[in-house]
Amino acid sequence: MSQQQRKVIFSGTVQGVGFRYTAVRTAERYDVTGQVRNCPDGTVEVIAEGEAKEIDAFLDDLAGRMRGYIRDRRQETAPASGRFTSFDVRF
Repeated sequence: MSQQQRKVIFSGTVQGVGFRYTAVRTAERYDVTGQVRNCPDGTVEVIAEGEAKEIDAFLDDLAGRMRGYIRDRRQETAPASGRFTSFDVRF
């Protein structure tokens, strides 16, 4: 199986509600690396790398935990960069 990268932009009321820390805690349950950050436009960007099924499970779990705050989710898929060694908040 090949590694891939998924970049997801979550919009809605996603800043100031613990989204980034929930993403980090949720990522610990899956074999994914990457980062989460608040964007200036009020969205949250998640970049996750790993096997597709692990990324899917992580993103579905995160979306479920934060479902009351998410209005929309845009996603792009690319080959994994290999630049991440863990999953962290980026400031």
